[in-house]
Amino acid sequence: MLTDRCECRAVAYRVPDAFLYAGNCHCSNCRGGTGAAFKPFAGIEREKLEITQGGDNLLVWGDDDGNHTRCGTCGSLLFSVVRDGAYVHVAMGSIVDVPTIRPTKHIFVGSKAPWFEITDDLPQHEEY
Repeated sequence: MLTDRCECRAVAYRVPDAFLYAGNCHCSNCRGGTGAAFKPFAGIEREKLEITQGGDNLLVWGDDDGNHTRCGTCGSLLFSVVRDGAYVHVAMGSIVDVPTIRPTKHIFVGSKAPWFEITDDLPQHEEY
């Protein structure tokens, strides 16, 4: 199991090192939500993510089938519920341990930050 947490350590969760996919999302929502050029994320079935601390301190923006979940104290983005509620995209920056998966693509590069240059050789997709 991989341990994950927010910046202030008020919220912790764990997830098995069994991610199905990973990527770097450059859409304007992910850029705005992270304050960075892109959001590295790893996708896994929703039921495999377990909140172990601070479940009463979550800030959920959206509904049960699609949201961004943050720490209610420090605001750290922890994960996003996606694909009609079936999966979560774990913000890779919240993972304390070292996952075996690495991002394999860049998505939504059609709306990437114009000041950011992608310098790796991963495939780039205009949208998802």
